Amino acid sequence: MSTDALHRSAPAPSVTQAAAAALIAAVRTAAARIGFTAAIAVTDQAGHLKAFDRADDAPFLTAEVAVDKAWTAASFRIPTHTWNDYLGNPRIAPLAGHARLMAVGGGYPITDNGRCVGGLGISGGTYEQDQQAAEEALAALGFELPGR
Repeated sequence: MSTDALHRSAPAPSVTQAAAAALIAAVRTAAARIGFTAAIAVTDQAGHLKAFDRADDAPFLTAEVAVDKAWTAASFRIPTHTWNDYLGNPRIAPLAGHARLMAVGGGYPITDNGRCVGGLGISGGTYEQDQQAAEEALAALGFELPGR
């Protein structure tokens, strides 16, 4: 193969710092309307933390859970709540032992123009509240929601 035709690298799209901050603000608004306080994590497409916020009265464990939800969503490019069904499959169930895999609602890939650019993780409410706040924030900023 000619080195002229060999692509040695590929561009990696990433959520911008401005978009990460806007997502955090949108989640705060949604969580306040829904009635809970939250920890909110935004990662880049590789699962590295890009932005984070934790409400003063959010339990301390929410911080770690939010980061792991964002990491899980970015890693596999699927919402974290879908893992509950997957882990019922004995061929996939061993992944449940991975320390960072978070199979609880509230984590979503951040998808822009069909490409995963990061992960969003929310923790502090029930899993339904976390999911709802994530969906509202992503939609408010024009990011794509899985299955829509």
